[in-house]
Amino acid sequence: MYERINQPVISRQRFYRRLSYNLFICLLVLAGCLVLGTAGFHFLDEASWLDAFHNSAMLLGGMGPVVDMHGNGAKLFSSFYALFAGIVFITNSGILLAPIMHRVFHRLHVQEKGG
Repeated sequence: MYERINQPVISRQRFYRRLSYNLFICLLVLAGCLVLGTAGFHFLDEASWLDAFHNSAMLLGGMGPVVDMHGNGAKLFSSFYALFAGIVFITNSGILLAPIMHRVFHRLHVQEKGG
């Protein structure tokens, strides 16, 4: 996916396309996690679809749950989903920053090799 050390730095247009692709992957991951969290809160806590979506979105956004959990299963799901949301944040940050960091390091290496 990325250019090798002996290849030149890609054009700005290809870089933006790569960045857009990674952003699309991040959005797919977030959408999948929202669906998972919404279904979990809806079926385990018997919350309405809107409340379940709201809880899921708030946890993925790092704010914490809004609606109180009533059952033990729902509380366990909420706890593990909160941990999962933190990992998703770190993963998405890596996916989004990977092309940027690769371009920076590749440029530095090309400059070092040439000069």
